[in-house]
Amino acid sequence: MMVSREDMASVEMIYANTFAGLGESIGMENCYLIEDCNRDTPMSVLRCARDIFVLIRKERPDLIISTGAVQGLIAIVIGKIFGCRTIWVESVANSVELSMSGRLAGKFADLWLTQWQHISRLKGPLYWGSIL
Repeated sequence: MMVSREDMASVEMIYANTFAGLGESIGMENCYLIEDCNRDTPMSVLRCARDIFVLIRKERPDLIISTGAVQGLIAIVIGKIFGCRTIWVESVANSVELSMSGRLAGKFADLWLTQWQHISRLKGPLYWGSIL
């Protein structure tokens, strides 16, 4: 689905992050807090997956976009279960090689992107330009 600038006013954006109070501090509406986790904290990964499952079940998004990290990978996988379209944008911080989550995301995401041209490959991730 392509959305023009004029149509953006009708698009409802939902955000999820791991920092309590972030949404309120920058005036962001529809911001959910999810458990922070990484591969070394298996119980936190389970709580994060629970949080994301509940969020996706409640909001029923059409599209999920993640900019990396294991939380985004979890969202992409759970989103696919719910029939969401998904986009993975490898974090700008991973400038040398794909992150572990980024490598796994390529198996699930409908669109797999990197912000670094030298990391892109024909089969993905693709480079469509830099955001910085």
